[in-house]
Amino acid sequence: MVLPRIICAISGGVDSAVAALLLKRKGYHVLGIFMRNWDVRDEIGHCTVDEDVKYAKRVCSVLNIPFREVNLVKEYWSNVFMPTIEEYENGNTPNPDVLCNRHIKFDSLHKKCHRLFGDDNFIVATGHYAQTTFGERVLKENMQLEFEQQLLMSVDKNKDQTFFLHEVALKALLHTYFPVGHLHKTEVKEIAASSEVDFTLERKESMGICFIGKRNFSDFIQDYVPPKKGSFVCYETGRIMGEHSGYYKYTIGQRTGIGGLSDAYAVLHRDVVSGNVFMEWIIQLYIVRVSLQIQLAGFPGFQTASKMGNLLNVNLGFCIGNL
Repeated sequence: MVLPRIICAISGGVDSAVAALLLKRKGYHVLGIFMRNWDVRDEIGHCTVDEDVKYAKRVCSVLNIPFREVNLVKEYWSNVFMPTIEEYENGNTPNPDVLCNRHIKFDSLHKKCHRLFGDDNFIVATGHYAQTTFGERVLKENMQLEFEQQLLMSVDKNKDQTFFLHEVALKALLHTYFPVGHLHKTEVKEIAASSEVDFTLERKESMGICFIGKRNFSDFIQDYVPPKKGSFVCYETGRIMGEHSGYYKYTIGQRTGIGGLSDAYAVLHRDVVSGNVFMEWIIQLYIVRVSLQIQLAGFPGFQTASKMGNLLNVNLGFCIGNL
C-alpha cells in the first residue's frame, strides 16, 4: 500500500507551524504549501501576504521540509471576494472565512494538489482547531470514497473553528487532517516556544480578513459597494433618530451608537430598498452579587447561595431619539 502524501498548509502563523512540526516529529514526509489568495496589487498596501510568505518559508526551512507556493488569487476573487461583496449589497452579512474554507482551502487547494501529483493520494493538513472521526488514520490508510468522515469539535472549545469549516465537503474531509485539533491553544504555544518555530510567536494572531487589512471595515466596504444613505429608524415607533451613509455597514444584532445621542442601540433590520436601518434602544442591566441566607428546614445553621452578576442586554420596545 502506498501511503498518502502529506501537504501541510503553512500560513506563517504559530498554529500551522506547530501542525507541520508535529507531523515532522512523527516521521512523516511533509510538503509545506503557502496559498496566495489575495493580490496586493488589488489592495492599498495593507495586506500582509508578503510578510506571511517570508514566515512560511522560514518555517519550512527550519523544519527542513520542501516549500511551495500556489496561486489561488483568481479562485479567491471569484468564489469568496465577489460573493461577499454581492451579499453585502443585498443586505446580508456573509462570513468570508466559511466561503474561503469551502471553496479555497478545501476545494481549490485540493484540485491543485491533484494536478500537481496526478492522483488523489494525498492528505492536506492545516492548523485549524477541529477534529475528525478518522483522525490520524487518514495519514496511514487509503480512505475510500464510501467512507464518511465527520467533522468534530476541537478539544479547545474557546478556539474551536468547526463553525468556519461546517460547509467543507465530506469528500474533502477524507483528505484532511488537523494536527492541533486535540490540543489547547496554550499547549500549541508551549510546543512552539520550545522548538525551532518559536519565532512564529512574535506574530500577532490573525483575526481579520486579508482583503480588508488594517482598515476599518466601513472604510473598506464603501470602496466596493455603491453608497446609499438612509435613516436610523426606531423599530417600534417609526421615529427617525438620525442618518447614516450606508446600510451595508451595519449588521443585524450589532450594538452601535447614533450621532448626537448618548445611548446605545441594537440593529434589528436593514431595508435594502429604502436604505433605512431599524434600531432599538439597549438598556444594560447588571445583576449584582447577591448573597442569600437560606435556613434549611430541619437542619441547623444556614447555607449561603451566591449568584455572580453578568451583563444582560435587554432590547426595549421603544426609542428615545427625537422625542
